[in-house]
Amino acid sequence: MPRQEGTAAGTGAAPSSGVDLARVALRAAKEQAKARGAAAQQRRQARRGGLRSGARADGRDPLPLGAAINRLITERGWEAPAAVGGVMGRWPQLVGQEIALHCSPERYDEEERVLTVQCDSTAWATQLRLLAPTLVARLNTDLGHGTVRLLKVLGPAGPSRSYGRLRAPGSRGPGDTYG
Repeated sequence: MPRQEGTAAGTGAAPSSGVDLARVALRAAKEQAKARGAAAQQRRQARRGGLRSGARADGRDPLPLGAAINRLITERGWEAPAAVGGVMGRWPQLVGQEIALHCSPERYDEEERVLTVQCDSTAWATQLRLLAPTLVARLNTDLGHGTVRLLKVLGPAGPSRSYGRLRAPGSRGPGDTYG
């Protein structure tokens, strides 16, 4: 078949030679195969429940439990509370067995960076108040600088004072009627 003058394969006019026709047909077949392959890949992913990791490691791969927990703590910004929680679990190792028998950590205020400690006697509360600067320094060495700013020491709680409802002397209580 002779080639016509003025037509080119890229201009949209019909190609005139067999080689040009073969190129156009091959290009169209490749595009159709690519579209079918992409659609099939999407169907497979939908059946499997989403994207899966390939041969290389990425963020979708399963993690060991400890690494997953550390990642969650970092992502949520829970480093200080988690560290202080670890201190509460290791309190006897940090302050010593004798102090740990009489004083226990109660709570940590993250905003104020205050660790509250409850003591079982006023003598131990006084002793812990004297040791507070040393303990704060030791805790900050273990947890990271500035995690604990202040150690608030509480003494023993006194008995509850429940006097009941107020009443006038000589009466038997509210609603007492005379007569």
